[in-house]
Amino acid sequence: MTESLRRSGEYESPHEGEQHLSSPAHPEWSSPANPEWPPPPAYAPAQPVIPQPAAAETPGGTGTPAGPAARPPQRKRARGPAALLAAVAIVAAAVGGGTAYGVQELTGNDTVASSSTGTSVVPSSQRGTVSGVAEAVSPSIVEISATSASGSSTGSGVIITEDGEIVTNNHVVAGASSIKVRTSDGKTYTADVVGTDSSKDLALIRLEDASGLRAATLGDSDGVQVGDQVVAIGSPEGLTGTVTSGIVSALDRDVTVSTDESQGQQGQQGGGWPFEYGGREFNGDTGGSTTTYKAIQTDASLNPGNSGGALIDMNGDIIGINSAMYSASGADSSDAGSVGLGFAIPIDTVKADLPALRSGATG
Repeated sequence: MTESLRRSGEYESPHEGEQHLSSPAHPEWSSPANPEWPPPPAYAPAQPVIPQPAAAETPGGTGTPAGPAARPPQRKRARGPAALLAAVAIVAAAVGGGTAYGVQELTGNDTVASSSTGTSVVPSSQRGTVSGVAEAVSPSIVEISATSASGSSTGSGVIITEDGEIVTNNHVVAGASSIKVRTSDGKTYTADVVGTDSSKDLALIRLEDASGLRAATLGDSDGVQVGDQVVAIGSPEGLTGTVTSGIVSALDRDVTVSTDESQGQQGQQGGGWPFEYGGREFNGDTGGSTTTYKAIQTDASLNPGNSGGALIDMNGDIIGINSAMYSASGADSSDAGSVGLGFAIPIDTVKADLPALRSGATG
């Protein structure tokens, strides 16, 4: 027997269990189909039909809808990967630069955008730690041994290119007849002076036959604030790769140093490079020829031999070149050691002076 198409709940038999249209017990229902019903479609609809909810029946069970037919529910769009990415893009646009940190953390990148124009070179698992900074930056710091007619001295320097450009203090290499540089892995190179600027106490030297060195990242000293934690790396008293830490104690200190090569290089006679601050001279006589520059003051421990080394922020970016420190002298051993009074040339000053140094300027 062929079944007629009908909607759920419509055109049902008044009594459950009774025979259907062809039953001989009900001749009035002998017609094979209601003439008012539309014929079934000759083919399947092109689009799937959304099921309609069954019409509510009246208490009498006549099948008449109790109210207007309910509107078919709207289909919800699935929130797949495309929707998720769109949401992430909106959030990224809202939070700006901070998103770079989150994205790189999620992707496992060891380096993230810092708050300044520099980038963090410290692995994410060690970010913000002195040990992390030391591990990341120490390969970029060298020990410099300079020999002149008046003797020898020891200082430090910062590698800025992988083929061996190194920034240091002018007073570390001033008047030197030969320069030897030892890297953190123990290799020794001969170096030549490229350019000097005694007015800023800066010098640029280049290693001979060097390649594949780890260059330091030069940060942004303009963003440094008093109280920021910093790390200093250098070779005090010839102790290569010594790491100390502290904070930025003050900014824009007027430090006066000698520009006279006859004053000798740092490390001679066991003393630090003479400098003047606040009308007082430290570590000896600065002489008649001097220059004054704005410096970052730090309480990170600096000693003779730290000159030319790096002052580093907690992202691993170089923010200054250590240049002057108070070095107590005298027979009383209680006066020995660092007293937390050190100064560094801001790295923005170094970056501004690099073109002149590379061009071979002297002075």
